[in-house]
Amino acid sequence: MKEYKYQYIDGQWREGTGAHLLENRNPYTGELLYKYRSASKADVDVAYAAAARAQKQWAKTSPKEKQVMLEKLIWAAEELRKEACDCLVSESGSNRNKADSEVSACIEFIKRAMAFPLMMNGKIMPSNIPGKENFIYKEPKGVICVIAPWNAPMLLAMRSVVPAIATGNSVVLKPASDTPGSAFVIAEMFEKAGFPAGLVNVIAGRGSDIGNYIVEHPVPSLISFTGSTEVGKRVGAIAGGQIKDVSLELGGNNAMIVLPDAYIKEAAKAASFGAFSHQGQICMALNRIIACKEIYDEFICELVSIVSAYRVGNPAEPETFIGPIINSTQADNIEKLIKETIAAGATVALEGKREGNLIYPWILTDCTNDMPAAKEEIFGPAVCIIKADNEDEAISIANDTECGLSGSVFTRDLYHGIQVARQVHTGMIHVNDQSINDEPHVMFGGEKYSGVGRFNDQWVVDKFTTEKWLSVQSSYRAF
Repeated sequence: MKEYKYQYIDGQWREGTGAHLLENRNPYTGELLYKYRSASKADVDVAYAAAARAQKQWAKTSPKEKQVMLEKLIWAAEELRKEACDCLVSESGSNRNKADSEVSACIEFIKRAMAFPLMMNGKIMPSNIPGKENFIYKEPKGVICVIAPWNAPMLLAMRSVVPAIATGNSVVLKPASDTPGSAFVIAEMFEKAGFPAGLVNVIAGRGSDIGNYIVEHPVPSLISFTGSTEVGKRVGAIAGGQIKDVSLELGGNNAMIVLPDAYIKEAAKAASFGAFSHQGQICMALNRIIACKEIYDEFICELVSIVSAYRVGNPAEPETFIGPIINSTQADNIEKLIKETIAAGATVALEGKREGNLIYPWILTDCTNDMPAAKEEIFGPAVCIIKADNEDEAISIANDTECGLSGSVFTRDLYHGIQVARQVHTGMIHVNDQSINDEPHVMFGGEKYSGVGRFNDQWVVDKFTTEKWLSVQSSYRAF
């Protein structure tokens, strides 16, 4: 993959001025991809100043001008597709299919965002005061800070960056330390498309050095963060202390409910994808499968048969389905959760193993909701299967978690599936499908500790803009 040794600030590639020389490594081979100088607080200041300056002019451009530039961005993303895919495979451990799908999804999000400049709708409202007219204007927030995760680093950055730009804002983007290259590919896309200098800035550095500062800085009016619930709480607390708006997409402990009348083979196929895609390192991945007692054993047999055939290994090889965990610390945490859950009484239906950062898939049965891997988000290639005596108990188990991002219900009775799904306290849930779904025109977001705010379409337009009341008094009031 290409080496990205420089920060992208105010339309220029410049070396960071931080104290640390950081490494970007391939999680599968351990190979050093390149080293780069971290960004400093001074770099953050320069990036925000450039963003504030560029935004004032960008906000004045017409919807058509914004659409033309977004169309150029689609072209640039296609031109850089191979570079983007290579980056995702090399630094995030994405398999080839996941990398290509991620880039394609980025392009689809850009296409949908082309409508956003024309969705900045205001209102004219009546008044009880004689001679007064009320106007509600929808205006850009200003500068938006985007903090991206490492699991789908390009898509989950673009999901915020593109709507922000389309609605007249500017952006300062900070990628995760494990996947800085993906953000600089995004910078290349905007540069290649010819966007004004300073409109999109990308700075990479340690969270311990600039993480708090980038949030507490006085310039951004909204922080869009995607990542763990633990860090999201800290981001929310810092932003809240400054009465600053946030959009938080955080962790999940997602459950699939398999009802007695479900098609078991279809449910198992969906579950295998929902639990083990990208090594389970997806916020929407299935952490728990709650199977009713009538089909519990049959479902386990079917799932084990499918998952045991998955190829584990080099993500650059097209046959690979399960690639590496992002780093050794994360792999250690996953192993710890699995061991603790087995010690707590879970049965191993499919035993995995570890080779470096590779973890082969685990299926744990006879689990209860209080076991470590069922209580916490695994974020790895393991899944807990829990037996429910009946439908009501299955719903209760699904809801017995602090998180509420996504979920799934399998049944042959679609209307009944809707009734069950509506009782599960999540932001999103899917009947006869697994939990990993995201469409650019459909609302996305969680409940409880899974986040605040909504992404996509009109929801993200509303989130990334503010409304202003302007009244006009055509005849002077009598005071």
